Amino acid sequence: MKQFRYIIMRIFQMIPVLFVVTVIIFWGIRLIPGNPAITVLGEKAPEEAIRAMEIKMGLDLPMWKQYLIYINNLVHLDFGQSVRLRESVITLIMHRASVTIIYTIMCTLFTMLIGIPLGYIAGTTQHKALSNTISSVALVLLSLPEFWFGILLLMLFGLKLGWVPVGGWGDTWAEHVRSILLPAFTGAIGTVGLLSRNIQSAVQKLLSKDYVNFARSKGISQRKIRDRYVMKNVMVSTMTLISMRVTALLGGSVVIETVFALPGLGKMLVDAINGRDYILVQGTVLVYAFAVLVITLFTDIAYSYVDPRISMK
Repeated sequence: MKQFRYIIMRIFQMIPVLFVVTVIIFWGIRLIPGNPAITVLGEKAPEEAIRAMEIKMGLDLPMWKQYLIYINNLVHLDFGQSVRLRESVITLIMHRASVTIIYTIMCTLFTMLIGIPLGYIAGTTQHKALSNTISSVALVLLSLPEFWFGILLLMLFGLKLGWVPVGGWGDTWAEHVRSILLPAFTGAIGTVGLLSRNIQSAVQKLLSKDYVNFARSKGISQRKIRDRYVMKNVMVSTMTLISMRVTALLGGSVVIETVFALPGLGKMLVDAINGRDYILVQGTVLVYAFAVLVITLFTDIAYSYVDPRISMK
């Protein structure tokens, strides 16, 4: 019951946050130079046609009235229609969201499958050279710009070796998998370096704790010490880091999807900004903000299962 009340409270806390986001989105996008009516009709359109389009789009109204109309539409789950693509924003987001979701999930899997073992090995190994090598590799991965590294991988595995497509999404699930592997690995690289460094440091500190030494003196096996005393404690901070990086991956999808020409939310957002499609920008950014809040909520709930000492109040 306490957990249920906590979740309800957190959901209500999202409302003012999303309200602030709508204010920033609405006013921020209108600071970008250009006229959406001209974007729709073209620069050579006559003044009368542009004026008529502005009235149709509500651009002739005062800004505060435009904002109230925008909020009223959001309350009724009406995100409007894309100025450039002439389709419902909800429809466009639903079509593109699957690509970004799959990309984020694959990035997270790559991060955990590579970063956690590397960090644990570096933190527990008795070989100084191996630990230093893993630490150095992690620092290199952290320092690599994602877009630059992605272009290098694309040139090697896409253009030279032909193992993966150089862009696009494909039509079948097999093509989807081949298309997402390289972008997901590229997006995970920086997080792998950060995660392995964090786990290495945490494991080394925990292994020197008195309760771990006491467990060893009682003859408890290394496997039980690893599972019960070390990794369980490490996973609390690791979950925080992963959840923060997942939200960063959502933002980073804008760059990765543009580099690899993936038809996801990030690529759509870039095209919408370039095309001055402010209605589509508003809807997409709001979905990003909502996704970040939901991920944060799930992370907080997961804490109580990983560490029973953490209670929800």
